[in-house]
Amino acid sequence: MTATPGAGDPERRARAALSRVIEPGDERAGRWLREIGAQELMERLTGPESATAELPGATARRTASCRARAAEARPSHDLAAIARVGGRFVCPGDQEWPTQLDDLGDARPTGLWVRGQPDLRVWALRSVAIVGARACTPYGAHMAAVLGSGLAERGWVVVSGAAFGVDGAAHRGALGANGATIAVLACGVDVAYPRGHVELIERIVEQGLVMGELPPGDHPTRSRFILRNRVIASLTRGTVVVEAEYRSGSLVTARWAQRLGRHTMGVPGPATSGLSAGVHELLRGEGVLVTDPDEIVELVGEIGELAPDRRGPVLPRDLLDDRSARVLEALPARGAVDSARLARTSGTTPDEALGKLYELHALGFVERLGDGWQLTDQAIPRSNARRGGS
Repeated sequence: MTATPGAGDPERRARAALSRVIEPGDERAGRWLREIGAQELMERLTGPESATAELPGATARRTASCRARAAEARPSHDLAAIARVGGRFVCPGDQEWPTQLDDLGDARPTGLWVRGQPDLRVWALRSVAIVGARACTPYGAHMAAVLGSGLAERGWVVVSGAAFGVDGAAHRGALGANGATIAVLACGVDVAYPRGHVELIERIVEQGLVMGELPPGDHPTRSRFILRNRVIASLTRGTVVVEAEYRSGSLVTARWAQRLGRHTMGVPGPATSGLSAGVHELLRGEGVLVTDPDEIVELVGEIGELAPDRRGPVLPRDLLDDRSARVLEALPARGAVDSARLARTSGTTPDEALGKLYELHALGFVERLGDGWQLTDQAIPRSNARRGGS
């Protein structure tokens, strides 16, 4: 029989047990863990009741709940269960542990249950979170997929929560580009939730990583979804919110990112869309507006990874020197004028105006009409052409 990985490591066994005892994000229990260690904490929770009396902030109700959970914890069973699905339990101090999670302080995970072959620490070093509404619009799904695929093509890992809507679109975008993606679940990593994403989650396991704080078989709750978001925010270099209402879990992720000093970005939507209202509020604060993968990479990437300059098309008029442009602008949209009048209007001498007119004629901007000059059809500004020169 093959030994279960980590089953003989007392610290790992204790942390595996505590993942059933301590709820995600419980800072008071996290303080206990930091001050006395995982083994000592489990020994107190499974020993005489007097052993828990000295825990800081320990109330009778709180310790009774923890002791009841500790009594039912079966770390060997959980470690064997994760091994059966090809996974592992990663603890603080392991080589694979992403140390940026330590920024959460006492709210950091007790440990992480992980499925998938890649190294979590290495992947997390170059990762971006894409989150948003579950009931997103087609626009939101499109933008999430485009951002997911674009970031993956540029060598970035796309992190999200595997939920319906924006999360699923971001994961699919990365997978479709044969890129890297991580799903952070609010339940056991052997539990496919939502059920409609069974195939997606299995595909992420094959091509990327599925991870979470909760032990195998554990179920999600509303509070666990909210608390899961702090892991997404701390794991990545930045969080992009695609669509979110005012009351949205995605904004919780963004607020965690801001609190932790990570980049916070938002994709704008229609001003009339309630699903973009939360994003717009984020952008009115410290959030940065982004519209494509290059703009995201410019924020989260290394020095020199700049987005291309954004500008409209270069028009032939843009290439003219200043004096030629002044003479051209002096010509009316309709009708011809002589060079002397153009000289007065453009502030040049008659000889200079005539010389510039011949240059403009060679370039196709103007044409001769008797003793006067007029714009060619291609040189008439479109706005004037639509108004009939008015």
